[in-house]
Amino acid sequence: MDAKKTTVVNNTTTKDLTKLSAPTGNIYESTMIMAKRANQIAAETKQELNAKLEEFSTFADTLEETFENREQIEISRHYERLPKPTLLAINEYEENKIYYRKIENPQ
Repeated sequence: MDAKKTTVVNNTTTKDLTKLSAPTGNIYESTMIMAKRANQIAAETKQELNAKLEEFSTFADTLEETFENREQIEISRHYERLPKPTLLAINEYEENKIYYRKIENPQ
């Protein structure tokens, strides 16, 4: 995930629903596409964070533990400052960076 390289605004903004629904023709389909992508981004971010925090999982009480906790806190703060997955997904959808396909029912 390239959340570090994106220039997504970290606030909520008003979106034009006609522009969002234009690619699919249906605002609900567009919303579901963005929601599924947001879930993917959230899962990727969670995996990255858990992998980085695994280094700090020790069960011994030592003086170094307070130093390690500071590093752990800094990593957590970094991930808290990243844009929310929904904002990233909306941005990707608006820039046509999301691949999706509609499954047609054979009748």
